[in-house]
Parts: sequence; structure tokens; C-alpha cells
Amino acid sequence: MKRNFLFFADLLIVAVVIVGCTQQQNVSQTTDPTDEKSVTLSPSPANSLTKGTTQTSKILRSGTFVDGEHPTSGTVRIVEKDSKRILELDSAFKTSTTGPDLVVILHRLPNVIGSTKPPAYPITEGEYVILASLQEYSGSQSYEIPKNINLEEFQSAAIWCRKFNATFGAAKLQ
Repeated sequence: MKRNFLFFADLLIVAVVIVGCTQQQNVSQTTDPTDEKSVTLSPSPANSLTKGTTQTSKILRSGTFVDGEHPTSGTVRIVEKDSKRILELDSAFKTSTTGPDLVVILHRLPNVIGSTKPPAYPITEGEYVILASLQEYSGSQSYEIPKNINLEEFQSAAIWCRKFNATFGAAKLQ
């Protein structure tokens, strides 16, 4: 009897923790193509400093990944939030887990994959800037773009294996 009670007590605690840790973020995006593509994020611990406030993001550029060395999919966008420029990979982002030393880069050319040679799709030094190491092989993630980077000089974003100079996938930014 005591064992059954402990089992149900543990089960109740786990259920309370799961429900308490689950939060949903609401995103509303305008659909009018003539506006400045702004997105309003509802506050959550992950995206606000003070509860009860909202942040407004302005989409500067976006694109869809195409395959290079390995299948890579999803959308990338560059947004401006609180005077910071952020490169965001959406929740549908996915790339191969087989590469070591994967980084997120901005590239000067609009068609990184078309301007390189298979199978590795190597890129040339000086044509790109590394933002950071890839955080995860899939899912949404964000990378701050340093203020000293002139976005007008870069026309695409890519996932690149620095060790083997292999472009896993790239997206033209429009």
C-alpha cells in the first residue's frame, strides 16, 4: 500500500514539473507585403528582459536553405531587435550531424552552392565571415551579428564545415 502511494506521489510531482515548465510563445507576423515585415514577440523568459513588455523585430532579409555537401533545409532570416542584428534559423532548420566544426557564416555571393564545385562545395577565404559555431543540428537558434559587419557586403548565409572546407547548405538572403 505504501509503495503504491509513493508511486502516485512521484507521478504527481513529475506531472506538476512538466506542466509548470511548459510555456508557449505567441508570434504574430503581419502579412501585408507593403509593410516593413515586423514581428511582435509576446514576452517569455527566453526573449524578454522584463515581464509585461514586448519586443518588436524588423526582418531585414531572409532566405531558404538549399543542399550543398549534405541535406540542409529550413529558413534563415536576419532581424533587428533592440538595435541588435540577429541571424535566426527557424524551427524547421535541419542539417546533417556528420560534420565536425560546423559554423554559421555570411557569404558575399548570392549563390554559394552554384559558385562552388561538388561534392564538398568549398569556399574561398575572404568571401565569408564566421558568425559562430553551429549550436544545434536542427531547430530554431539565434546568432548575433557584430556591429562591425556591413550586411550590404553579404548576400547569403551558409552552414560550413571549417575543418574540411565543405558547405553543407546555403540560403540566398533577399
